[in-house]
Amino acid sequence: MELRQLRYFVAIVDHGSLSRAALVLHVAQPALTQQLRQLEEELGAQLLHRSAHGVLSTDAGKIFYEHAQAILKQVADARSAVTQSTTRPSGSVTLGLPHSISGALALPLLTAARATYPEITLQLTEEISGNLNEQLKSGRLNLAVLFDDGQLTGFETTPLVEEDLMYICRAGSGWVPPDQAISLGAALASTLILPAQQHGVRPLIEQAAGSAGLALANIIEINSIAILKSALLADMGATLLPLAPLRAEIDSGALIATPVHSPAIRRKVTLCASRNIPLTNAASAISRLVREVTEMLCTNGKWPGAQLLE
Repeated sequence: MELRQLRYFVAIVDHGSLSRAALVLHVAQPALTQQLRQLEEELGAQLLHRSAHGVLSTDAGKIFYEHAQAILKQVADARSAVTQSTTRPSGSVTLGLPHSISGALALPLLTAARATYPEITLQLTEEISGNLNEQLKSGRLNLAVLFDDGQLTGFETTPLVEEDLMYICRAGSGWVPPDQAISLGAALASTLILPAQQHGVRPLIEQAAGSAGLALANIIEINSIAILKSALLADMGATLLPLAPLRAEIDSGALIATPVHSPAIRRKVTLCASRNIPLTNAASAISRLVREVTEMLCTNGKWPGAQLLE
């Protein structure tokens, strides 16, 4: 198996056809077809379904595509690590952010990276935390912001902030609690709009409820922050989330945020890197910058509800 075969296969999948991939790669289509056939013969599996309209990955092809992407990225990182300067780091760095963190961190980090390290290409990917965990393990990400649930022992970790989960609902709604704070039991008795189980905030809520002898009753599962926000504004229920992803609506008065007690729920936000794949100089520089930007946001009050962790 050769690296060029991996590059060819990834290009075919990305462009959806052999002919378009051949044009982009500047390779004759018969040669591309031959390399694909050799790859399938070596693996003993069909990777693509071919038709007059293009190609689609088989189940085996989908699995191989993820591994091929990870391998090609690690090769590029290894080349970059050898050639780049420690004083002027350059190259590409891919950082994964959970949906509920990107609103607070993404834009300030991009701005700081462009100003501080103009020769680094910072690529941000937004995913649910379970997907980020797997992508970091496989090498498809250099860094990822994850929630410390006690299961991050396979990563190098840098604590960032701790956030309180708040009870949030539409202003003027029947879900607005009568007091300045709400117990976890009362919050769980509401119709709650929450992410699914694989999302970082949901296991925290489930664990807190179980420890208090409580149960989640009426749940509407929505993984998209944008759709969840729309559901709150449509008064379909309340949610338990940090302030940051809903800050604009809370500041405008469209949504009301109430502290939760008995018990309060907090999540620790952590920057993670693989223990097995060395960071490039560029990735190390971005890792330091994430911490610096986080400190700035907390100091300036621009990451609401977050307390810096030492």
